[in-house]
Amino acid sequence: MDAVVLALASAALFGSMTVALRFALARAPDAEAGALLTIAAALVVTLPLVAAGGIDLGGVWPFLLAGVLGPGGSQLLFTLAVRDAGPSRTSVTVGTAPLFSIAIALVLLDEPAQAGVILGALLIVVGGIVLVREPGRPDHVKWIGLAFALAAAIVFAVRDNLVRHLSLETDVEPALAAAATLFAGGVTVAVWLLVTRRRLPGAGATAFVPAGILFGLSYLCLFEAYYRGRVSVVSPLVATESLWGVGLSALLLRRSELVGPRLFAGAALVVAGGILIGVFR
Repeated sequence: MDAVVLALASAALFGSMTVALRFALARAPDAEAGALLTIAAALVVTLPLVAAGGIDLGGVWPFLLAGVLGPGGSQLLFTLAVRDAGPSRTSVTVGTAPLFSIAIALVLLDEPAQAGVILGALLIVVGGIVLVREPGRPDHVKWIGLAFALAAAIVFAVRDNLVRHLSLETDVEPALAAAATLFAGGVTVAVWLLVTRRRLPGAGATAFVPAGILFGLSYLCLFEAYYRGRVSVVSPLVATESLWGVGLSALLLRRSELVGPRLFAGAALVVAGGILIGVFR
């Protein structure tokens, strides 16, 4: 039960972060720099819990490697997706991550293939398909943005399985593991900015702080969930962030996002899949 509650909390926080990113990008439209600023703020959020818990630096290095993938690559792709496709449609597209997560978990981690869990994952994926077939989407929603979101979903899936695998064989506390991946992810994005000769935005940089705080809290909940539950349970429940992303977009960004019945239907399928997985966990 702890894993289920933590996964749902992570989803709510992550969906809120998605909308907060849209507001931040409106003030400072540099997505790559925004990804770094978001990760940096999230890292600061984890530090008090790291200080309060045990520190096993000898076992941290695998999590540093995992951080290159997520949030290094994943947050960069995700922020680009929010910029080019908007938060609501990015949320639903990223909700397809359980398909990849469960496929990897079944093959590599020998997790049980329960019918209810598989059906729930399929419902979540169908929600993503409804989004792709959406007619009359807003002009600002670009196909490249949806492609960035799908790529982020795949990276999320790989990262989730790696974190779950590492959690089974480590004495590193979840908060320290989360902080290590955030640190490595921040370094990864910083290197990308240096290679591409990008600069951090001067004005509007603080706009990413709310998104970073939400991301840090979501990340802590995510790691705590994976330390307690299987990928085939946690990943689909985290995918209910789609409902939060769509709902908050409809509430706060209704003029730009144009959230209609089809988009809500896609999000509803995602939520139905998450509930089904919670029942058959």
